[in-house]
Amino acid sequence: MPVLVKDIMSKPVLKIDSEEVVELAGKLMAKARNNSIVVIRSGKPIGILTDSDLIKKVVAKNIKPSAIRVKDVMSRPLVMVLPDETVLDASRKMRRNNLKRLPVISDGKLVGLISTTDIAKTIPEMEDMLEWKLKTREFPTEIKENMTSGICDICGNYSEELKIKDEQWMCEDCREETESE
Repeated sequence: MPVLVKDIMSKPVLKIDSEEVVELAGKLMAKARNNSIVVIRSGKPIGILTDSDLIKKVVAKNIKPSAIRVKDVMSRPLVMVLPDETVLDASRKMRRNNLKRLPVISDGKLVGLISTTDIAKTIPEMEDMLEWKLKTREFPTEIKENMTSGICDICGNYSEELKIKDEQWMCEDCREETESE
């Protein structure tokens, strides 16, 4: 069963209006001990401001934080993810776009944020699942019955009449389909 973004995303999300000054964004980020803040306009997310943006676009250029607006230094376009996407899809999207965090959007609303840290926190559980799966392969299950109920290895549907064929549990429909091929 895949892990979904909504299962591990962080919420609530720190956000700021695009017209606010960078100084306020920095103060909010420091107070929340957060390394990013989502930038919104009319309640909709339009960008993200990260600690890296502050360093490269404000501090390194010696710009006074109270003299520049968030919209002028935020990162965009905003790459987003849906809550029902898998963590693997979110991770691939981050890697493809060289990002460390993605806002999570549902029905046009900001509902969370998923970061590489959130994903890293799930690694121990994923390692446990992988270890268990590998152990079950070491000791193959001894088949004592010709028929059982469960999920078909071919179509993924539940069946009361699973039978083993070609080392896979198949429902009646999938068995008939493989026989007709």
